[in-house]
Amino acid sequence: MGTTGQFGWRHLCNSILSLLLASTAVATTSPIVDNGKVAILNGISYYVGGVPISKLEGVSENEFDAAVIPGIDIVPLTIIRTSETAFTKEILESTVSNYSALDDVFQDGFLNAIYVSYDGPGKGTLDVHSANGTFQAGINKLLLASPNVYSWNGPIVKASLRRNIPKGPYFVSAKTGDIYKAFRLYKDHQLAFTEAALSDEKGGFIPLPAVTEGAMTKSVAVPSRLYYMPTKEKPLAGLRLGVKDIFDLKGLRTSGGNRAYYDLYPDRNATGPALQRLIDMGAVIVGKMGTVQFANGDNPTADWVDFHCPFNPRGDGYQAPGGSSSGPAVGVASYDWLDVAVGSDTGGSMREPSGKQGIFGNRPSVGAVPLDNVIPLTPVLDTAGVFARAAETWSKVVFAWYQDFKSNYTYPRKLFYPSASFPPADTNAGYLLEDLVVKIEKFLGAKRTHVDVNSQWNKTHAAGTPGTLTELLNTTYAILTSVDQYRLLAEPFYVDYAAEHNGRRPFINPGPLVRWAWGQENGGAAAYDVAVKNKTIFKNWWESENGYGTTNEETCSEGIYIYPYSTGETKYRNVYFDGPTAPPMGFKDGRIASMAGTPDLVVPVGEVPYNSTISLKTEYLPVTMSFVVARNCDLMLARLIRELGEAGILKSVSTGPMMYP
Repeated sequence: MGTTGQFGWRHLCNSILSLLLASTAVATTSPIVDNGKVAILNGISYYVGGVPISKLEGVSENEFDAAVIPGIDIVPLTIIRTSETAFTKEILESTVSNYSALDDVFQDGFLNAIYVSYDGPGKGTLDVHSANGTFQAGINKLLLASPNVYSWNGPIVKASLRRNIPKGPYFVSAKTGDIYKAFRLYKDHQLAFTEAALSDEKGGFIPLPAVTEGAMTKSVAVPSRLYYMPTKEKPLAGLRLGVKDIFDLKGLRTSGGNRAYYDLYPDRNATGPALQRLIDMGAVIVGKMGTVQFANGDNPTADWVDFHCPFNPRGDGYQAPGGSSSGPAVGVASYDWLDVAVGSDTGGSMREPSGKQGIFGNRPSVGAVPLDNVIPLTPVLDTAGVFARAAETWSKVVFAWYQDFKSNYTYPRKLFYPSASFPPADTNAGYLLEDLVVKIEKFLGAKRTHVDVNSQWNKTHAAGTPGTLTELLNTTYAILTSVDQYRLLAEPFYVDYAAEHNGRRPFINPGPLVRWAWGQENGGAAAYDVAVKNKTIFKNWWESENGYGTTNEETCSEGIYIYPYSTGETKYRNVYFDGPTAPPMGFKDGRIASMAGTPDLVVPVGEVPYNSTISLKTEYLPVTMSFVVARNCDLMLARLIRELGEAGILKSVSTGPMMYP
């Protein structure tokens, strides 16, 4: 190498300096975006910042000095709204106690500063101080009041809100007075979520830009329950909702459980109408949740490659969660701070996780809500359902969501009971199921009618149709889903990905890859037309006088078809399976609703013991039962389930290893 002379070094240094100055100049023109911060208050983590929702005016920065969190420009603040003309320390103490009982976000740390807003007529009086000026029941260091409040005992600071906001805990900037919602950060220990989300306060969402410590876990931010009050127009106000990651939300990407898909397509510019209806009804979306890739069906150990399978909390914690709505079901069964979650069901994707987790979960009538802006499996069978831990909560969401059905019916007097599907009554699961059936008989004033769907078809099917249901429907689901998803999703995805990645193919998990190939190899479009025809044949038979899905003007559904969905079977997630070779085949009780387009709801019944090979202890797994009614009778079923809950026949379940600890 040659040497550089004095001039050369000077020239080189000047050049470097110029580049540094240029890069600095460029950097200073780029806006610095404050994505908020994590604050720890009395050992609890909160997300602070993002979008201010109001401003506290009339307070100087130095007046906040005593209440500010050390090291950051943040003051925890509690807003109390009252119409009491005389607001005393006793009322304040009662209010704080009520807030603590109702809300998991609120805590004593938010009493550092209290703002009392008097919302009554005229002026109100404020007397919450002891002789030395300190609130006797708490630790507040700053008391503020709206302009129409005056005090005769103790110092207060008069202040105002630029925009009225609900009662509850907040954070306020001491420098600017900007007020931010308080979001408590919870760890997603069960890996139920793919992405946590916050409202951008403009009709869309942003990914949560905050994490807390935890191996492989994400943080999910939940707002205070005190911000929301259910009304006739917003019956779901404040209900915390998780969403299966096949539904589009404005401002967020959709993964469908596939990393390449998530990376390829940009933030969605619209929220799908099904979710928008829930948002309009007041539900608060807190994040996207895990799904078997593109809503297919996979085994945890063998097939979940791109994303990790969520962890079923029941039993020893290492049982398969079911699919494809795995994440939403896991979240509802794991976290008290999550109220409900939305998933999809094509051939059992809501019902299977409901059975594995022991929660309420449904497949509605086809067409109950529009599925635009949702990754399809097949539009012929796709539906959207909701998971909940309580009959009342599940029913409330169903009534708000499925608005195009009537509900003012009496209840059916027929209970169709497929005897061969139920375990013997002298088994643990059989005893629980029999006890529930007897109680339902008494509630309805009806006796069960023993039925056999396969035998009934064999005796009553129309001339020219297959002699058995297996012959009619064996490949129907497989053809519909594999052909439709390949056409509607795989083909355009492959083209788009190749255009951006020099002709490459994206990675696809083994399950969907095999299913798509199977559909093309087994008849493609021609087989699809036959599958649609066979599905229609079954639907028409099921709704005829020979089937069990006929409608009734008085009761909506002529009867209720019940069958066990889970009976406490183990399915360990650490077991290796053979690779997938084809989509699911055959006919069983769970296929009825898919083929006939009817509602099918799984409800928790109880739990049975097993000897775990993981914990080497006795653990417990769920027993559940399904209710199937005639097409478009969803709201009749929802009312029935709510009343069975009110009667104590169906019980709410707890989160964690046991449904009923």
